[in-house]
Amino acid sequence: MFYWIMKHVLVGPWLRLAFRPWTKGVEHVPDAGGAILASNHLAVIDSFVLPIVLERQVKFLGKSDYFTGRGLKGRLVAGFMRGVGTIPVDRSGGKASEAALRTGMRVLDEGELFGIYPEGTRSPDGRLYRGKTGVARLALESGSPVVPVAMVGTDVAQPLGRVVPKPRPIGVVFGEPLDFSRYRGMESDRFVLRAVADEIMYAILRLSEQEYVDVYAATAKVRLAQGLPVDPTPGAARPAAEPETFVADEPTDATGPAAPAAKETEDPTG
Repeated sequence: MFYWIMKHVLVGPWLRLAFRPWTKGVEHVPDAGGAILASNHLAVIDSFVLPIVLERQVKFLGKSDYFTGRGLKGRLVAGFMRGVGTIPVDRSGGKASEAALRTGMRVLDEGELFGIYPEGTRSPDGRLYRGKTGVARLALESGSPVVPVAMVGTDVAQPLGRVVPKPRPIGVVFGEPLDFSRYRGMESDRFVLRAVADEIMYAILRLSEQEYVDVYAATAKVRLAQGLPVDPTPGAARPAAEPETFVADEPTDATGPAAPAAKETEDPTG
């Protein structure tokens, strides 16, 4: 109930007034049943604009820290996150990806829409980065269709580091649902997961018309922090990056956590 009050009374009307969101292809979102909304990720407000353009509720994952804060501010944040349908997930420890996957599966099994950012974190420069395989595993294990989504202009309204976005028109483009039933039973094959993730990213790319970079966004952020170019030169050593994980960078964090340097791998858990 609180979700619909937030959407139609407390927050939604203000967002619509400020951003005048336009849509294209909204008919591709199923009217009922579980589906994965796989979107590019340009700004914090992506997770607020996307739900207001749809009749159905969209559920995202959120780190558990947002639900455990103390004092008035902590309670307000926790109440807001629950009210907009965010599901708390503990991102610490080696089992975080598996917990996130199981949570996503539960949302889809209940016939709801599950929003996910395959890049794993916001783009540092407006380009589209390599997708992580968590979305592929979720699609194959659940059997749910994947609807590619392109957010347009949210990075202009809210550049990295800006807390309060600037009022301006924002667009949301939905593509035709992707069916990966041909890969049923192959969710443990890391090459299949990679192929599915790449197909999803290509579909998003066609909608968003962004420039594509075959590097993880987290890797790009590490390189930028080190004063290095994002795109490695041919023949150069592979840059340090975080491993494949399922849980995306939290959309409600205005700046995002620093990405840890680690070996870049294709983790079949996504």
